[in-house]
Amino acid sequence: MVLNMIVVDDSALMRLVIARALRMLGLPIGRIDEAGDGVAALAALRTRSFDLALVDINMPHMNGIELIEMIGRDAELAQLPIVVVSTEASKARLAGVRNRAIRFLRKPFDPERLLEAVVGALGGQP
Repeated sequence: MVLNMIVVDDSALMRLVIARALRMLGLPIGRIDEAGDGVAALAALRTRSFDLALVDINMPHMNGIELIEMIGRDAELAQLPIVVVSTEASKARLAGVRNRAIRFLRKPFDPERLLEAVVGALGGQP
C-alpha cells in the first residue's frame, strides 16, 4: 500500500521541507500534494483521495483550525488522519485540535518525531 498525503502550509519552503522529510522516512509514499491554505486544501481533498493530511495552523483565507473543522463536518473526509505541523503555541487555539485526537508536531521538528506523528496518526500502520 502506498500513502498519498497532502501538506498544507502557506510557506512554500516549509511544504518542501515537510515533503522531503516524509520521503526520507522510508514510508511507502505515493503522492505528496501541496496546498498553500485551507481553501486550496479542501478543494484538493474533495477531488482526490488522501491517506493523511499534514496541516499548519496559521494560514491565510482558511486557517488550519477552520480546515480541520470543515474536514470533521464532511462525512466523506471526517475519518482522514491529520497531523498538525505548526509553530502555534496558544493552548486555547490548540485545545480543539487536541480534543479531536489529532497529532501535533511543533516546528521546527526532527525526522524521528515526524515519523512518530505520521505512524501514530495512521494507527501504527505505515
